[in-house]
Amino acid sequence: MSSQSIDIETLVKANVREVADFPKAGISFKDITPLLLDAKVSQQILTALIEHARPLNLSAIVGIDSRGFLFGPSLARALGLPFVLIRKKGKLPADTIQVDYDLEYGTACLEIHKDAIKAGDRVLIHDDLLATGGTAIASAQLVQQLGGEIAGFAFVIELAFLQGRQSLRQYGSCFSLADYQS
Repeated sequence: MSSQSIDIETLVKANVREVADFPKAGISFKDITPLLLDAKVSQQILTALIEHARPLNLSAIVGIDSRGFLFGPSLARALGLPFVLIRKKGKLPADTIQVDYDLEYGTACLEIHKDAIKAGDRVLIHDDLLATGGTAIASAQLVQQLGGEIAGFAFVIELAFLQGRQSLRQYGSCFSLADYQS
């Protein structure tokens, strides 16, 4: 890690609120809302994401519903790129493709507009949190179904102990600003 990444990791961790036993006993929830309450902190996070994404020769930023909608659109605007929505089933109004994926207790479905990505588009998939990687994998599958190329994944926080990064290796490289080992 460069000294800048250490600085941004320290900044993120200093401003994330940990909530014990939420949403259930034994879980230490990483609440990013304090990051959004401080404009200077938010700008530093955005700047770090921009610095990571700028050299990737991207066609678009893809944001995953709904956490990927917090920094994703600003990242896309800063880079002069389109922002592509991946949403939960039933939230997009035009023709979509969809993929089902497993959750801890059941399944879920994500969708993307059929015309959101063109064959050969090079995209960065963004979400604010990487846990097990299931949602990011489903998003990668949608991008690939449309013929897009995944330049990588970018996250604000990574729960490294859940090993989501390992699950994503087959789709592309992962970048996170702060990781938690437990």
